[in-house]
Amino acid sequence: MELNAASWFLALLPVLSVLVLMVGAGWGGGRAGVAGFLLALLLALTVFGGDAMLALVALGKSALLAVDVLYIVWMALFFYHVTNEAGTVGLIGRSLPRLTSDRAAQSLLISWVFVSLLQGVGGFGVPVAVVAPLLVGLGYTATQSVIMASLGHGWAVTFGSLGTSFVALMAVTGLPGEALAHEAALILGFACLISGALVAYISAGFSGFLRSAPMLAVVGAAMGLVQWWMATNGMWTLGSTSGALAGALVGVLYVLSPLHGGRSARAPAAQDERGRSLVLALAAYAILLMLAFSVNLIGPIEKLLNSVLIQIDFPAVATAHGWQTPAEAGRGISVFGHAGAILFYAGLIACLLYRAAGYFESKSVWSDIWAKVSRSALKSTLSILALVAMASLMTHTGMTQVIARGISETFDADSYPFFAPFIGALGAFMTGSNTNSNVVFGALQQETARLLALSVPVILAGQTAGASLGSVLAPAKIIVGCSTVGLGGQEGPVIRRMLILGLIPVVFVALVTLARLSSA
Repeated sequence: MELNAASWFLALLPVLSVLVLMVGAGWGGGRAGVAGFLLALLLALTVFGGDAMLALVALGKSALLAVDVLYIVWMALFFYHVTNEAGTVGLIGRSLPRLTSDRAAQSLLISWVFVSLLQGVGGFGVPVAVVAPLLVGLGYTATQSVIMASLGHGWAVTFGSLGTSFVALMAVTGLPGEALAHEAALILGFACLISGALVAYISAGFSGFLRSAPMLAVVGAAMGLVQWWMATNGMWTLGSTSGALAGALVGVLYVLSPLHGGRSARAPAAQDERGRSLVLALAAYAILLMLAFSVNLIGPIEKLLNSVLIQIDFPAVATAHGWQTPAEAGRGISVFGHAGAILFYAGLIACLLYRAAGYFESKSVWSDIWAKVSRSALKSTLSILALVAMASLMTHTGMTQVIARGISETFDADSYPFFAPFIGALGAFMTGSNTNSNVVFGALQQETARLLALSVPVILAGQTAGASLGSVLAPAKIIVGCSTVGLGGQEGPVIRRMLILGLIPVVFVALVTLARLSSA
């Protein structure tokens, strides 16, 4: 299709409609996503020359892509609610501050390390909702608490929630994780240090930041390097979880060591007032890691669990304007070896363990957990289904390529790498999700990089790193955090301060992305 201002605007219209409806009209991601999908479908069948067969193929592929992502979303929430209902999340969170009397170190352990661990296994607004009240209990203001809990885990979103956002990026670009993981984990490792530095500054001022610099360097290096190693060795689903656990171990050892300057407090109690064991509280995470490592590293187990694969072959399709999509297989879904399945196994074992230990107060805990999972996941499910379908239609009709050509003719190869993370951050800010931003803009960034002859992995790393950091600035997530600390209806000042501080790591990631392209 000939590129002109009208075709470029029409190709961009579905994406613009989603952003305008969410920000301007205050619609949720589900409603805005459906509107964007319907507009994309209308444009696909008229302006961009698609037909019914093309639409069916695009929707069939999008269904598989969406199921691949949603399998993790639902099971990550299941795992989180099992541990939360047992009271173990709160127990871990209350135990960490007892290790040190230093305020900056306390804030780093809770709103940098622990919040990132929650993002690793849960996400979807859960980390801020859990951690912000813990910080208020430690004496921080409600505003400080929401901001620290939000900014502290921005680096951990892409490889958090068992890699949901990274899986979405793989799905929409068609690239294997091995091709994307190195650059994404490298850039997010640098972002980890900036996230921690912001937490230290907000909690204790510039003096607290300087005092915490050694801890920031040691713990940040541990989290970033472990996440990078896991991601580049094919275990991206455990990137943030493993990184945060490594950070917790190194952080605890650091505050108990002479390097901390004698500011240790007292060791955490082995049990809480209800007799719940700290060791047993950590057992669920140990089970998750053990299962995930077993599936990924033990050949016979991996082969057995991945023996049942759902995959559909799709025919070639073309538009009336000549845009062609070759015949190919859709996204394959391993029923029993999927990251979502591993989360379910770990959650089920943890549920049985905590039930046997008497940690659940309700006799109907199983139904209570699934009811909470459903309430948490339904909105995300509709949003992801609609946005993935919209993105698939745009790709199959050449809309994405038209947008990319327009961008490539606006920016040059020297400047575009700097702006790529801001596109990712904007998408996440508008949709409230790193995953949604990757779905909407992943293929666009990929095509733009190709047209500008730039490294696709580096540009996509900038996309998902920017989206990771931008997702914690989304108004929807800030509202959730404010509601748990008594700031309901007073989110305006929090959002304004968050945007000022939250742009710092995005700018840093943009500079790192630009530097990676310069050195490539």
